[in-house]
Amino acid sequence: MSQSQRQHQILELIQHKGFVSIDELVEHFKVTPQTIRRDLNQLADADKIRRHHGGAGVESSTVNASYQSRKIMNLAAKERIAAELVKMIPDGAALFINIGTTTETIAKALLNHRDLKVVTNNIHVASILSAKEDFTVIIAAGEVRHRDGGIIGEATCDFISQFQMDYGIIGISGISLDGSLLDFDYREVKVAQAIIEHSRHVILAADHTKFGRSAMVKQANISQVSHLFTDEAPPAEIAEILDANNISTHVV
Repeated sequence: MSQSQRQHQILELIQHKGFVSIDELVEHFKVTPQTIRRDLNQLADADKIRRHHGGAGVESSTVNASYQSRKIMNLAAKERIAAELVKMIPDGAALFINIGTTTETIAKALLNHRDLKVVTNNIHVASILSAKEDFTVIIAAGEVRHRDGGIIGEATCDFISQFQMDYGIIGISGISLDGSLLDFDYREVKVAQAIIEHSRHVILAADHTKFGRSAMVKQANISQVSHLFTDEAPPAEIAEILDANNISTHVV
């Protein structure tokens, strides 16, 4: 297969899946990681894709991938993260859970817990957890975002601010190399800020594709979280921030 044919197929795979890792492409094309990195760099230089730590995707900094695409993107990694993260949550705990497909995966992993008290601005999380009779699930007030069931707006922030919870479990769209936590909707960001401010412990769940990914609104800084759960070691720049702020990093 010629380089141009391979790059064309790589582009098609990325457009179909939203993100592909270097390891996936190496296995698919039976070439070396160096060859794949070279292909990805050339495609990125041509503005056909966006490079990320460990792979590449096609997304802008202003528009997120579709909800259905994100539900299946890196699902195995999200499930590993969720399985490890929920071990930190004791029975009887009170927690916030925010918007995102990663946090929905975490909600499913919490179903073996008992007597949880959950406040969420995610309709899907509320639906998942309401299956447990011993859970208290409180859904935030506000505007329902039709594309993904997220609840956002000033009313949501005011509602969240009435609570002080043991844990705030948050997902994120991107983490820049300076540690900024980034998202696409400023209204969602304001709700996440309220969750961070009203949680005794903040747990960030983010698979490796979020490292270095761009989004236009700054939510917070990774130095504000208590724990990071991810599936690959963060880039050196982010690792330095985590170490400097004594943030527990869990690589699963």
